[in-house]
Amino acid sequence: MSKVNNQIQAYRINFIYLILIIVCCALIWRVLDLQLVNNDFYKGQGNARVLRQLEVTAHRGMIKDRNGYPLAISTPVSSIWINPKEFKANDKKIYQVAKLLKLNSQYIKNKIKKRANKEFVYIKRRINPDLAQRILSLNVKGIHIQREYRRYYPDGEIFGHVLGFTDVDDNGQEGMELAYNEWLSGQSGSKRVVKDRLGRIIAIEEQIKAPQHGNDLSLSLDRRIQYLAYKELKKTVQKHKAKSGSIVVLDIETGEVIAMASQPGFNPNRLQDRKSRLYRNRAITDLFEPGSTMKPISIAAALNSGRYSPGTQIKTGDGWFMIDGKTIKDTHAYGTIDVSTVIQKSSNVGTSKIALSLPKPLLWDTYYSFGFGSDTGSGFPGESSGRLVRPRRVSKIEQATLSFGYGMSVTNLQLANAYGVIARQGEKLPVTFLSQKYLDKNQFKHDSLQNNEIKTQTQRVSLSTRSLKQVNKMMQTVVQTDGTAPKASVTGYKVAGKTGTVKKASRQGGYTKKKYSAVFAGFAPASDPKMAIVVMIDEPNNGDYYGGLVAAPLFSTVMSGALRLLNINPDDISHPDVITQIEERIGRQG
Repeated sequence: MSKVNNQIQAYRINFIYLILIIVCCALIWRVLDLQLVNNDFYKGQGNARVLRQLEVTAHRGMIKDRNGYPLAISTPVSSIWINPKEFKANDKKIYQVAKLLKLNSQYIKNKIKKRANKEFVYIKRRINPDLAQRILSLNVKGIHIQREYRRYYPDGEIFGHVLGFTDVDDNGQEGMELAYNEWLSGQSGSKRVVKDRLGRIIAIEEQIKAPQHGNDLSLSLDRRIQYLAYKELKKTVQKHKAKSGSIVVLDIETGEVIAMASQPGFNPNRLQDRKSRLYRNRAITDLFEPGSTMKPISIAAALNSGRYSPGTQIKTGDGWFMIDGKTIKDTHAYGTIDVSTVIQKSSNVGTSKIALSLPKPLLWDTYYSFGFGSDTGSGFPGESSGRLVRPRRVSKIEQATLSFGYGMSVTNLQLANAYGVIARQGEKLPVTFLSQKYLDKNQFKHDSLQNNEIKTQTQRVSLSTRSLKQVNKMMQTVVQTDGTAPKASVTGYKVAGKTGTVKKASRQGGYTKKKYSAVFAGFAPASDPKMAIVVMIDEPNNGDYYGGLVAAPLFSTVMSGALRLLNINPDDISHPDVITQIEERIGRQG
C-alpha cells in the first residue's frame, strides 16, 4: 500500500514539475516574443516615453552694408516652456522659477491651469542661455528649454528705420527685414533625442532633417555715411526744435541708397521703442509739398520747349502779381531778371509767369516723366506714391502754383530720385537698397531679390540733355554768395541745388502762416555728379525756417563728409587757398 502511495506521490511531483516547466517555457517564449519577434508595440510605448522629435531652429541670414559690415545678426537664445501634463512642482519650486524669470509665480500657475490639457506652453521666450540652464538645474519635471535666435542690431537706432525689426518668431515686421523676409528666413530642421524622466536630453539619436539657414543680404547703404547723416539730422532737428526730419543720400550712377535717416528715431533692440509713430520711415512714407525744389524741373521744361533760354528776360515787377484773385509773392522785388536769376533768387513770380506761357499739360507730363505720382521702385514696404493729380480743367492758379511745388505731394526719396535724373541729364533709374556690386558678383536670380538685369534698366525723361545741363549751371548759382543757399556750399566742390521753404497746408483749408517745411535738394560734384542729397525738416520752431538756413547747412555737412569718405575728387580748385580749406574742414570732421 505504501509502495502505491509513493508512486502516486511521485507522479504528482513530476506533474507539478511538468507544469512548472511548461509555465517557464511559456514565460520564456513570451519574453522572446516581446523582445525579439513582436516587439513593435512595446518598443513604441517605450520610445514614446523617452524619445522626442525636436525642432532644430535655423538662424536668420545676416544683413550687411555695402562694405560687408554686419547690420543685423541672429544670436542664440533660449525659451522656457512647460508640458502641463508632466509638470510637477511645489510652490517653492514654482517661486524659484518665477524669481529667476522675473515673473509672478501666480502668473505661471494660472497659465498652466488654463492649458492643463495641452502639452506645450511657453513661459518666457528669448532669455539668456545661462539663465535657462539655471532654471533647468532646478530639476522641475515638465520644464523644458528650446533653442531659438534673437535678432540683434549692432548700430541700434542709426539704421532702425531702414532695417526695421523682427517679431518674437523672427519674422520680419518692418523695413528690409519685411521686404526680404523670404530671402533672410531659414527652414527649421529636426532631430530625435532621448530624454530622462525630468525631460532632460541625455542623448541624440539621429538628425532627421538638417536646418537650412537663411541667406545673407548686402545692402547699398554705407555705414559710415549713414552714421554721419543720422547724427547730423538728429542734431539739426534738436537745434531747430523741429517736429521731424528726414534725409536721403542717393548714388547717382546706380540709383543705390547710400544713406537714409529719419527723426524721431527708435532703437529696434528695445521693445518699448517699437511704436508706429517712431518706427515709421518718414523719408519714404511721409508726404510734403516740395515747394521751390520743383522750380529746376519747371524751368527745364520751359527751356526744352524752345521758348526760353537762360538769358531770357522775365519781368517780376515789385515781387507780386494776381492770378484768379490769388496773390503770388516773392520775398523781394527783383524787377526784370533773366531765367537763371529766377532760379538763383527762387522767384515765384518769375516761375509762375514762365509756367503760364507754356501749354497746360506740359508741367504735369514733365513731372510724371520724372517719377512723381508713382513709387520709385525701391520695393520698400509702405512706400508712398505721392500725389500728382491732373485736374480735368486746369486753372491758371493751379498751373502757376504747381510750377513752384504747391498742389502736389512727394516723398523725400522721390525728390532725391528726381534730382538724380537731372544730374544724369535725363536718365531715370529705379531706386534700390541692394548693393549692386554684391548682386553682380553673385548673379542672384531669386524672386525676392529681383532680377539684377531689370534693376539696371534706364529710361529717358521727356527733357533734352541740353536743357538739363543748363539747369545744372543755374542750380550752381543757388549756393553762391548771391543765391538763396550759400550755406549749402562744399569746399573744393561745385554744388548744384535748390532750396524750398514751404508753407504747410491747414486742416481748415488754405495754408498756415507759422508752420513751414524747410527743404534743400542738390547734388555734387556738379561737373560730374556722384551723389544726390535731399533734406527735409518739418516745422522748425526756433526762429529760422527758410530752407537755405535750416536744411542747407545739414546738406553741406553730410555731402562734404560723404565726398571725403568715398574719395571723390574735387572739381572746384579755382581759389588758391582751396586745398588749405579742405584740409581744415577734414581736420574738423576727423
